[in-house]
Amino acid sequence: MRVRVDVSADTPSLRWEDVHGPARAVVYGLLGSQDPVLAQSLHDEGWRGHPLKPLGVTSPQFRGAPNKRGVYTTSSQGSVWFGSPVPEIAAVLVAALASRTEIVWGATRLRVRGFAVDFDAPSTSGPVEMATATPVVVKHDGRDLLPGDDHFVERLEHNLVHKADVLGLPAPHGLRVLEAGPRRRFTVQGAPRIGAQVRVSMEADARFVDAVRSWGLGLDTIQGFGWIR
Repeated sequence: MRVRVDVSADTPSLRWEDVHGPARAVVYGLLGSQDPVLAQSLHDEGWRGHPLKPLGVTSPQFRGAPNKRGVYTTSSQGSVWFGSPVPEIAAVLVAALASRTEIVWGATRLRVRGFAVDFDAPSTSGPVEMATATPVVVKHDGRDLLPGDDHFVERLEHNLVHKADVLGLPAPHGLRVLEAGPRRRFTVQGAPRIGAQVRVSMEADARFVDAVRSWGLGLDTIQGFGWIR
């Protein structure tokens, strides 16, 4: 399940360390407000014996924000997407968001103007294309990879197969990168996250496509990376 939360910011820009930095704490804060046991279990252990956390979120995205070199500007027409392919987790997220009038995102307060659940799921299995709204983070031997680097496709496909295994769904195959955006670098809790937005194609079961749209591509999805448009 994917949920779009419409927001307006009380500051004209986000600090760069606040673009992705607060995402993880925001997600756990939402879960903990409704189900502290679930939030703590996910944080400490992952999901059902797997260390992966089946959660996705975006950094705040703003339409109509003024272009200002070197500044992440905001506007009154913002949105933050949240999601999880696990119904139990998604239900807690929706309940938490329904009770919020604002989301504290680092040094910025996001006033909640409304939210909507996205039911636009694929109906058939087979070839599918997906594009991300935020950079995809992929690593190999501790090194950040970008589209075009050796092992990028291999490691991204491995990540998707692992996610399918966690969810008990058929694994996708035939992953290809069709298009890639520029290199982006963000700081999250003092550590760099490097990646790029991508458009990919793969052969996948419709249930997996629906699930990964609520989770994301690559690593650090709980920190706002790899969210699918």
